[in-house]
Amino acid sequence: MKQQTIRLAATGARIATGAVVAAACVFGVVAAVAAPWPEVRNDQVGTTVTPVPSDALLVCNGSFRALGRDADRADLMVSAGTTRARIDGAADDATTAPLDMPGMTGGAGAQSITARVKDRLVPKVAASESLTISDSDVSGFAAAPCREPSLNSWLVGGDVSTGASDVIVLSNPGAVTASVALDVYGETRRASTVVVPPMTQLGVPLASVAAGERSPVVQVSSSGAPVRASLQSALVRTLDAVGIDVQDGISGAQTDLHLLGVRSAPVAEGDDANGLVVRILAPAEDGGAQVRVRSASTGELLDEYPVDLVGGVPSEIAMADLPDGAYDVEIEASSPVVAGVRQTARASSREDFAWMLPAPELAPDAEVTFSVPDGAPATLFLRNAADTEVTVALGGADETSVRLAAGGVAAVPVKSGGHTLQPSGPVHAAIGMGGEKGTSAIAGWPLWAAAATGQPILVRP
Repeated sequence: MKQQTIRLAATGARIATGAVVAAACVFGVVAAVAAPWPEVRNDQVGTTVTPVPSDALLVCNGSFRALGRDADRADLMVSAGTTRARIDGAADDATTAPLDMPGMTGGAGAQSITARVKDRLVPKVAASESLTISDSDVSGFAAAPCREPSLNSWLVGGDVSTGASDVIVLSNPGAVTASVALDVYGETRRASTVVVPPMTQLGVPLASVAAGERSPVVQVSSSGAPVRASLQSALVRTLDAVGIDVQDGISGAQTDLHLLGVRSAPVAEGDDANGLVVRILAPAEDGGAQVRVRSASTGELLDEYPVDLVGGVPSEIAMADLPDGAYDVEIEASSPVVAGVRQTARASSREDFAWMLPAPELAPDAEVTFSVPDGAPATLFLRNAADTEVTVALGGADETSVRLAAGGVAAVPVKSGGHTLQPSGPVHAAIGMGGEKGTSAIAGWPLWAAAATGQPILVRP
């Protein structure tokens, strides 16, 4: 009996202990549900590094190439004139090297300009060139910046119509050979390849790769080494030379483009290229675009044009009813496009033309160094891309400060020489030369940030 009592007592103790443990488990589960669950985190370790900027490398085109001066050799290129080049900014630290110019008689002036990095600082160097020609078959004013080479660019303003003598200029400032693909967009697609040796500039007549196209656009893709691609244009109407131009390449297609300070001249009887002519290409797909024309001095919207785009086929809009003056052209597209605007200047019996390209957005506080050549009065056109007021500090040959209201514009006269531009917010900027009443000289180009600037990157182990 005593043993049974002890066994019952032990059994009761075990039951009681089990009940306590069970209750504790239930309480623990309830508490765990109510309490926040432990968080598993795997934070990646990383550090932000600003790369050492690269040396600044620019290429100047040199001689302007004339075609058709030898009746027996229509493709022979002859120097119609050599540009006047100037180097600004870190000119004392820059070194130059000539580029060979085979296939052209009398060619000179093609060169590379290298400014070395010092104390991990971006070399602030800029260069530009200009020339005036007054020959019976080539006449006009041309000016352009000396630009960095690249692996890909687009040439928008080509012409192969009767009287046009356009030449694609390919400059390889590197130490290895470049293989350059020329992909022509037009009514039909076609492609060709050009091999450019090191330290060499070659010219390719546009008509040889885009024959029969009314408004060709050429994509230039380089492998092996980057090249500077530009387009030299000369036009003869009937028997009169009516202008020359040097046009740079566009880096890529975008959906929002701003072309600043383009000038429209009074209509001339019999001229098939009056006012402004906008050329647009959607390389990849069909779409649409809105082309808006604003006053370059007030920003007022003056006109708007809807455009249907067929993928891979360039389109053109002629704006012949604009009065004499300077305008900004905005393009808002449903798919990425490349574009350019042809502008014309007239004085008495003289005439000239130039293509303006889209001005990229310049980042806040980025200092842009640019050069303005001699030869014609120059104007800096600015547009505020922000919703708030932006201040643009100008230094160098002209020191001033420009305040731009939200979406505001400004046109600032600038002297020839070296300049710096530093905005407090995002802006678009372009240089226009000539175009005033009483002169036929005209040229223009957008301002780009230096390619040598190293952007901060996040490095992870």
